[in-house]
Amino acid sequence: MPFLSVATAPVTGGLEPALHAADRFLSVPISLLFWAISAVVIGIAVRKTNRQIDEKMVPLMGVMAAFIFAAQMFNFQVAGGTSGHLLGGVLAAVLLGPWAATLVMASVIAVQGLVFSDGGLVVMGANIFNMGIIGTLGGYWIYRTLATLFGGEDRGRVPAAGIAGWLSVMLAAVSMSLMLAASGTSPLEVVLPAMLGVHAFIGVGEALITAAALAFITATRPDLLNLRPDRAARASAGGSSATGTTAARAA
Repeated sequence: MPFLSVATAPVTGGLEPALHAADRFLSVPISLLFWAISAVVIGIAVRKTNRQIDEKMVPLMGVMAAFIFAAQMFNFQVAGGTSGHLLGGVLAAVLLGPWAATLVMASVIAVQGLVFSDGGLVVMGANIFNMGIIGTLGGYWIYRTLATLFGGEDRGRVPAAGIAGWLSVMLAAVSMSLMLAASGTSPLEVVLPAMLGVHAFIGVGEALITAAALAFITATRPDLLNLRPDRAARASAGGSSATGTTAARAA
């Protein structure tokens, strides 16, 4: 799910369905379908990021990818002997924007699968969709909606991101459950309650980590919060307006 991945969640038939799926979890048609969906989204993300990216944001993309990759190596225990780890989609999207964050998450998941055999290659498209795209696009939309309701990003950033992180985990759990059911791996009435029950706890961890990271960045490096393309554009427009006003007064 967008921010935490189940390491052990026994459901049925000897399999342990997780967000970070192995090849045997999903059928080939479902795997190919989500490869195609993820490839299309990544293609759009590449095009949009190339148009929007600022040279100052490139190092942050690298740092964010390295941070998420390293953070996902550390599991924490939840109920029933299950463990989870940070996914980071909402966190990346808040800092980088949804499209650049999509590329970061896809890169992290690809390296994990290709280099460390963490997740199957056939199902990598599904893993990218569940663990990355749902968080970077769906979670970001939830974040912006909540931030607006909370009085704007500057006031509502931390709680909005925390809630969006939790909801993105739950949405990813629903998505994975549907994939498993459509693949014939497990009946939906069995896998859905199991996935939602476990990931409700994992989502709390995702929410806390996301909120804590953004609170820390706000306190120590608030300039990083203005590198996201839409915020950078507003800051630039505001600066130009202020410069013009000062020049007019001087004249």
